[in-house]
Amino acid sequence: MKSAVETLNPTRVRLSIEVPFEELKDSLDAAYKKINQQVTVKGFRKGKIPARVIDQRFGRGAVLEEAVNDALPKFYTEAVNEGELNVLGQPEVDITELKDGELLAFTAEVDVRPEIEIPDYSGIEVTVDALEVTDEEVEKAVEQLRERFASTNPVERAAADGDVVTIDLQAKVDGEVLEDGVADGVSYTIGSGELLDGIDEAVTGLEAGGEATFTSQLKGGSAEGKDAEVTVKVTAVAARELPELDDDFAQMASEFDTLEELKADSRKRLETTKQYDQATQAQERVLEELLKLAEVPIPEKLLADEVQTRKHNLEHHQLGQMGLDLEKYLEIQGKTLEEFDNETSEQAIKGIKTQFILDELVNKEKLNVNQEELTEHLMRRAASSGMSPDQFAQAVVEGGQVPMLVGEVARGKALAVVVEAAKVVDTNGEVVDLEDDEDTAEAAEATETAEAATEDKADDKAEEKNEA
Repeated sequence: MKSAVETLNPTRVRLSIEVPFEELKDSLDAAYKKINQQVTVKGFRKGKIPARVIDQRFGRGAVLEEAVNDALPKFYTEAVNEGELNVLGQPEVDITELKDGELLAFTAEVDVRPEIEIPDYSGIEVTVDALEVTDEEVEKAVEQLRERFASTNPVERAAADGDVVTIDLQAKVDGEVLEDGVADGVSYTIGSGELLDGIDEAVTGLEAGGEATFTSQLKGGSAEGKDAEVTVKVTAVAARELPELDDDFAQMASEFDTLEELKADSRKRLETTKQYDQATQAQERVLEELLKLAEVPIPEKLLADEVQTRKHNLEHHQLGQMGLDLEKYLEIQGKTLEEFDNETSEQAIKGIKTQFILDELVNKEKLNVNQEELTEHLMRRAASSGMSPDQFAQAVVEGGQVPMLVGEVARGKALAVVVEAAKVVDTNGEVVDLEDDEDTAEAAEATETAEAATEDKADDKAEEKNEA
């Protein structure tokens, strides 16, 4: 076999391959054997039909077609390896010559990963939010905890903001009561905004037995989006009572003995959350700066496939779970289809550039992924997919997605290397030290940042495998 590589552009090549006919012998033998199993000829046992009879009855062309289809992947792979090409996606194959007994010649055009020069990233400098926890934030966190321990007591008075009312609802559209527009015994906290627009004003001031009618646009059901005449009847009113903020509350709601200890713990938790947010912000902004520094050609077909994949995942996974279609989603977002397509394309370009650059960094820095790092990443992926670790792992292995997960972790480690070399300051001008006692924690956060940018499909494929 002889092969030659022609570079069409920085992301696409054409392979020209010539195969002497004798190298097709194994594929020809396999073709005769396959046809033997599929056809019957009177006078011959199944599977024992001579090659000359097959040629006479079914034509030599059918045999050659079967043999070539069998041989092409093997010779294509040999040519790719010989040319040391890093191909992307499937090739477009064109048979240019097929002379029985003499020669098979074909071309294969395919996208290739472009050669990327990693820029000097040591001068990257980014600014992140300062790590500050205010007294107001601590008070809000404690108040939210207090809300969870609120009790309700029936009252004989008109309903007011913050009260919990038990209500019966009936919705009419065009004067007809909807089949799914009746609900009795619904518990609702006035002011929560969890039901229909206008309901707070309707029930405020009503006592048990009181009734009101208002107009509201339905948020779901058979008449979603339509204006309905809603009748609401209050059957009970209960006042919410919050526990006193004292040491007794701290002992009831936590493992602490005093309210001050509870507040100190809340402050510490908020600081930890903000530290994580700060690290994530730093990684995202360092990545943005890195992408600006590097020139990365984007393969057209790869981009088209990535855009299509992202749209498919949005429509058939995310929106499907929310009961929306793309048209309704765009209406909610206030976007046109053209704007959506442009945004999706921009996101896909960023994802491809991120993957190319970080993969090149993985090779340059000779970064490896150990079993502990892979297991930790798999556990996080399983949690985000809603599957158990065992289920997710099985689906990933059966779907052949382990290399994809390894790539995600490796890219996260590569991004961590760039972040470590960058200068990160907060809005107060103070240098931010992102180092962690355990290197794996920083790499894990960087993995999530890189993963969000590239939006790999391991969890989607694992979910599809699990559903199947």
